[in-house]
Amino acid sequence: MFLQQLINGITIGSMYALVAIGYSMIFSVLQLINFSNGSMYMLGAYVALTLYLRLEGHFQLAFAGSLVIVGFIGYGVDRFALRPLRKKKSNRMASLMSTFGVGIVIDNAIQLLFGSETKSFPNQLDFGSFSVGNAIVSWTQVLILLICSVLMAALSLVVYRTKAGRAMRSTAENVDAARLMGVDVKRVISVTFVVSAVMATVAGTLVSMYYRTVDLNMSAQVGMKTFAAAVLGGVGVLPGAMVGGLLIGILETLGASYISSGYRDAYAFMIMVLVLLIKPSGLLGRAASSKL
Repeated sequence: MFLQQLINGITIGSMYALVAIGYSMIFSVLQLINFSNGSMYMLGAYVALTLYLRLEGHFQLAFAGSLVIVGFIGYGVDRFALRPLRKKKSNRMASLMSTFGVGIVIDNAIQLLFGSETKSFPNQLDFGSFSVGNAIVSWTQVLILLICSVLMAALSLVVYRTKAGRAMRSTAENVDAARLMGVDVKRVISVTFVVSAVMATVAGTLVSMYYRTVDLNMSAQVGMKTFAAAVLGGVGVLPGAMVGGLLIGILETLGASYISSGYRDAYAFMIMVLVLLIKPSGLLGRAASSKL
């Protein structure tokens, strides 16, 4: 029983981690919480499903198309909703409310375009299952873990081992100093929003395949849980987002199994509050740190 729930929790947590990474990356660069990230997660799933149906079952093309489309929308959020505010040197509250407003617009646009009913989502990773002790592990879970692990490793490699990653970390450290060093700060910020949107799309699509459904509740539920994961691990710290996402997934699944499933959505925030009371900067965060 415990092993089964642990495996389920790690699977869900790995997908939470992808979205939490988006929160942390944007916070690192702009000192801003992007509350439209949960909407990107839901939008990615709906776009992938729509393209899949239009392309008559060519899921790979549909998935690639959803990454491109939602990536462009992520760029648009920065270009049209946030960059004008930065030019006017508006305070962070204005930018925060702007991302919140963008999220509401996306949520309502999805409801208008796709309807409010729950839709069935095809599982293209269903290749059966196998036993590990007393637990049943599906190949869907294995492939989800593999995909999430590869993406997180690749992103870490880019951030910490490439020129683009150095530019991103320089911008996170000090925007003015990075600009003086020749870093194209506008491009760095835009790329960060695109990467965040792409990660959210991957997570939304994988979760929809895992549960075989897509609905309008995805945005609020997962958006807040992944925000809690980013805060738990240390907002602005990339490894912290990964750890926070995994912990939230595991604790949520174990809590629902051994305590009560009725409080499933509350466990993430209960753990987050307890951790922050002990270590306000998060598990891997540092006081007043914005570093990736």
